[in-house]
Amino acid sequence: MARRVVIDREACIGCQSCVELCPEVFAFDADAEKAEVIKPEGGPEDCIEEAIATCPVECISWEE
Repeated sequence: MARRVVIDREACIGCQSCVELCPEVFAFDADAEKAEVIKPEGGPEDCIEEAIATCPVECISWEE
């Protein structure tokens, strides 16, 4: 099974850093004021890794 990108939406503070870094994988849900994964199968791995590293609350991860 391939790994997928996930966001712990409970932990997300809506800073949108992941959306700015990797808009092809992440989007901002304005109603919930949280980020969401719009392409869980991933995209450019370098931008996903940067989003994971940049997230101030460490709520983005890979799930097997």
